[in-house]
Amino acid sequence: MPSGIIIIDKPAGWTSHDVVAKLRRVYSERRIGHAGTLDPMATGVLPVFIGRATRAVEFAFQTDKEYLAGLRLGVMTDTQDVTGAVLETRPVTVTPAQVEDMLPRFTGPILQIPPMYSALKVGGRALYKLAREGREVERLPRPVTIYEFKLLSRTGEYDYALRVSCSKGTYIRTLCHDLGQALGCGGILSSLRRTKAAGFTLDSAVTMDTVLSHPDPQSLLLPVDRYFDRYPSLIVDAEAEKKIRNGNAIALPGEDGEYRVYGPGGFLMLGMRTGNQLSVIKSFFEV
Repeated sequence: MPSGIIIIDKPAGWTSHDVVAKLRRVYSERRIGHAGTLDPMATGVLPVFIGRATRAVEFAFQTDKEYLAGLRLGVMTDTQDVTGAVLETRPVTVTPAQVEDMLPRFTGPILQIPPMYSALKVGGRALYKLAREGREVERLPRPVTIYEFKLLSRTGEYDYALRVSCSKGTYIRTLCHDLGQALGCGGILSSLRRTKAAGFTLDSAVTMDTVLSHPDPQSLLLPVDRYFDRYPSLIVDAEAEKKIRNGNAIALPGEDGEYRVYGPGGFLMLGMRTGNQLSVIKSFFEV
């Protein structure tokens, strides 16, 4: 059965679920998950985990992300991006220097109020469904961290290109909305391209057209241990592998920490060595 990671360069107009649904048919595998939703208008890095590799999604989902974002000033919409209905337009008198000077206010740990058009749930219902009914409910601010918020260029009379590096859970359209409010003229997200997620960049990405036309799509899969390559590796013998496969910790002197663990049968697990005992954090061998 197929197992591994494929980094998709998601096309505009596709939902992340569209990508997953198509890959389920390509690989004839129901166990597929991704490492962070991209809105339909967005493009870029969508790491998709297939088969046994889906056990790594819980780790990948927690990672930081990087984006190229388009900011359009002078307009506000109900979705905080270019796809929404226009609520208000305002004159724009700010200069590029003023835009750049405002960015540090939104860098570092900040609080964001999630947009109504989001998949977050309140009372068991997704916010976007409530928004489509014309309802607005209170949303509590959530802490996120913006590691980098940089002005790259002015791309039009009211348009700017920005680079954002941020923690999981950051809404880039809300960042653009809040920046526009701080500048006094309003603002929306006009375009979005994710350039990094789960440690993978566009250099590793393939298009859906490539996947759908490829004679051997399994050859496009990366092994799941590629996701954990930031951890040092350990190699154990056949006897230790048997114990690990039975769910037992093994005695293994050495430095404490997290490790990629391999046996004669290949990649076994992400493990934790504590006090000369090696135990399982998450196993990846087939059972």
